[in-house]
Amino acid sequence: MRKLLLPLFFLLLIHCKKQEPIQVKADLMEVLEEKPSDKYLPPPPSSPKEEIPNSSAATVASTSNKTENGAVKNGDTISKKIIKNGDMRLQVGDIKKAQLQTSEILKKNQAYIQKEEFRNTDTDENLNLVIRVPHKNFDALINSFSDGIGSVLSKNISSNDVTEEYTDVSIKLANKKIYLEKYRDMLKSAATTKDILEIQENIRELEDEIDVSEGRLRFIDDRVNYSTLNLSLYKEKVRSSATSKIGFGSRFGDSITEGWNSFVSFILGIISFWPFFLLIPLIVFLWRKWRSRRKTK
Repeated sequence: MRKLLLPLFFLLLIHCKKQEPIQVKADLMEVLEEKPSDKYLPPPPSSPKEEIPNSSAATVASTSNKTENGAVKNGDTISKKIIKNGDMRLQVGDIKKAQLQTSEILKKNQAYIQKEEFRNTDTDENLNLVIRVPHKNFDALINSFSDGIGSVLSKNISSNDVTEEYTDVSIKLANKKIYLEKYRDMLKSAATTKDILEIQENIRELEDEIDVSEGRLRFIDDRVNYSTLNLSLYKEKVRSSATSKIGFGSRFGDSITEGWNSFVSFILGIISFWPFFLLIPLIVFLWRKWRSRRKTK
């Protein structure tokens, strides 16, 4: 019996020794498969439902909206804004005829007269016009005046690119409107009278700035869409006197008339100094009196 038990005991012992490495290996695998410690884990992402303070939320929303709108505005392409202006001076033979021709040219080019000024002197006649014409017809209008009415004495054409200014004002205007809406939302939730007054003051200032910016954009659009031409029609008179004829006799008569007018002007100029003439006798009297006293001494 002992002989049977001893071999069985040895077999069990051998079997146990063979199971130990497997058990150790299994334990190692379990250790390796365990999650790393919290020390090396990355921080958990913030929950989307996590509450944010009201002030911070408003600031973040404002910044986000401003950035998004600013990006949109910056990405927008604004067409070229060119302001064209011109000055022309024409010498004509007849002012009335030239004025009729000017009206026909303006009608043809869809232009209109913004301001008209006429001056008639002894030596010339001048008709000054401020003309507004659609941008696309500006060059055609200039060519029409250069070719058909009279001799061009002077011409000056200028172009001013205001695209950068227009873009800058537009972007600032969009941002101001965003801030205005934010202030209006804040006004609805304001709790104290002080906050309400401060927000209302900010709203008023923003509305004034928005009105100024919108007015500037309207002005630029008007100057871009309609160009301005300052036109001067000039006629030189041959004689200063309408009834006189060219010749020695008429020139002699004009010289006598001009000499008489000059003499009359001289006399009138002397008469204008009458207060000083009244002082002369007084000065002479005082001087003689002072001289006589000096001799007596």
